[in-house]
Amino acid sequence: MFRFFLKSKIHRACITEANPDYKGSITIDSELMELAGLLPYEQVAISNYSNGERLETYVIPAERGSRVICLNGPTARKGMKGDRIVIFSYCMLSEEEVESFAPKIVYVDDYNNPL
Repeated sequence: MFRFFLKSKIHRACITEANPDYKGSITIDSELMELAGLLPYEQVAISNYSNGERLETYVIPAERGSRVICLNGPTARKGMKGDRIVIFSYCMLSEEEVESFAPKIVYVDDYNNPL
């Protein structure tokens, strides 16, 4: 049997931009993606502390070290610059994998620098 588990999260990231004219997704600093084990075009869930919105989209990389967290396309309507969000990714694990698995948790400061 396989079960769904939290694979990683970027906790309390600050939205730096919202671009409704883009085709869709969330743009994330490549360094933060690497720390969280996220790959380009990987599905993520986003929860917005400021308005309670929760949504799913996919990741596109931003320049490494840019600290960009940008909501794009329709997703941009779910949050605005300055909102705090949590970005979650999930995985499926077999019963054997569960015992040795630990999610990657990335905490960031007010400027999206990893702590």
